[in-house]
Amino acid sequence: GGFTPHLGLICGNLTPPVGDTPALLTHDEAETLFHEFGHLLHHALTRVPVRSLAGTNVPWDFVELPSQFMENYCWEREALDRFARHFQSNDPIPPELLSRLLRARTYRAATAQMRQLGFATVDLLLHTSYDAARDGDVLAFARQVLGEHTPAPLPDDYGMLAGFNHLFGSAVGYAAGYYSYKWAEVLSADAYAAFEESAGKDGTPSVETGRKYREAILEAGGSRPAMESFKAFRGREPSLDALLRHQGMA
Repeated sequence: GGFTPHLGLICGNLTPPVGDTPALLTHDEAETLFHEFGHLLHHALTRVPVRSLAGTNVPWDFVELPSQFMENYCWEREALDRFARHFQSNDPIPPELLSRLLRARTYRAATAQMRQLGFATVDLLLHTSYDAARDGDVLAFARQVLGEHTPAPLPDDYGMLAGFNHLFGSAVGYAAGYYSYKWAEVLSADAYAAFEESAGKDGTPSVETGRKYREAILEAGGSRPAMESFKAFRGREPSLDALLRHQGMA
C-alpha cells in the first residue's frame, strides 16, 4: 500500500567465536540483543511520515519501552526454548538452571530499585530546586538525599555524585532525565503484562494483543503524546503492579 520498510542495524560488542567453537553468548548478551531488537522494531515498523516524529523519535522517558519490553522474552521458558539450546546437543536450558536464573533476577531487587530511585531523586533536585546558599555543599546535599534511599549509612566522604556521568556527560543527555530509566521499566512491565493477561490457557500469545501493541506503540512513534499511545494500548494509565510483581516485590 505504498509503505516502504526502513533499514535498521544492530551493532553489538559480543563474545566472539574461539577457535572451532562458535560464539556462545551469555544470557546478559542475549538480553542485550533482545533489548536492541526492540529499538529496531520501533524504528522499522513506524507508520509516521514525518521523520522527526517517526520510530524511536519519541519523548526521552518513552523510548525505552519497546526495548525493555523485549527483554522479558529472555526469561520465558517458551521463548528460550526457541533459541537458547546447547550448541552440541541442542538440549534446552535445564529447569534447575532456569530456576537459578530467575532467582538471580530478583535477588536484592528492592535494594536495586531504591538505588535507582535515589539517583533519579538527586538528579531532579539538583536541576530543579538545589540552591548552594540554602542547601550547602553539593556533595553533602547529594549524600543526604542518596542516604535516604540506602539500607546502610553512607560514609562521610561518599562522592558518587562526582562520577555521575549521566548528569554531566552531555548538555542534552540524561540531566534531569535519569528518572526515565525506572519510568520506562514501569511502562514496559505494564505493557508486557497485557500479553500475560491475554495469553491462552496453554500460554499461547494473543495475536490481537500483539496487533494492538504494534499499532498503538510501535507504529505511532512520536506522532502523539506518549501517554495517549500507552492508553490506546492498555486502555488506562500505567500501573506499578506489574513491575513490582516481575521484580518479586509483590
